[in-house]
Amino acid sequence: MKQTNNPLAAIRFIIAAIILLAAPQLVMAQVTYKLADGADTYLKVSGTSNIHDWTMTSSSLESQGTFVKEGDDLSAIRAFTFQFAIKTLKSEHSSMDSRMNKAVNASKYPTVSYKLTSVTVTNILKGKYLLKTKGDLTFAGNTQAISMDVTAKVNADNTITCSGTKKIQLTDYGIKPPSYMLGTMKVYNDLTIQFNLIYKK
Repeated sequence: MKQTNNPLAAIRFIIAAIILLAAPQLVMAQVTYKLADGADTYLKVSGTSNIHDWTMTSSSLESQGTFVKEGDDLSAIRAFTFQFAIKTLKSEHSSMDSRMNKAVNASKYPTVSYKLTSVTVTNILKGKYLLKTKGDLTFAGNTQAISMDVTAKVNADNTITCSGTKKIQLTDYGIKPPSYMLGTMKVYNDLTIQFNLIYKK
């Protein structure tokens, strides 16, 4: 049988092979990051009462997660957890700290924890991302599913900064808003959680 050569097909194959080899290859990397120590890593819990506003801050936090990159772009986050001890939250007044610890039963439930269940990552600027997250927040022995928008920034030193704000209510976690001084001071139900978390490899 006579074999027919097709030079045009051979040329097309060679061109396709050159294009494939020349195209930049995306490398997917999965790296576990942990919280970096420092003043720029913190969590604040704020609220108000019928007398004054108040804020408590903790920098004694524990967190880690697997950040997935495709090339230079952040594409996913997996196995992300976060926790801190209630008694590390401090205000400007030790008497308030003691009252808050009692109100949330910190001796029985000493830790607040969060576990990520899903996240959608959207690139909004070079090196900056919007994370639409869902996860489980456990506070005072009660767990609630929460949704939260988080801003993530990949820094020049390859650290990753995650920041955001979330409003919750004490009663969602089985906590009765406390009152003090024979009811003269009443703490309101709403809390605002603000955080700035810096992660490093």
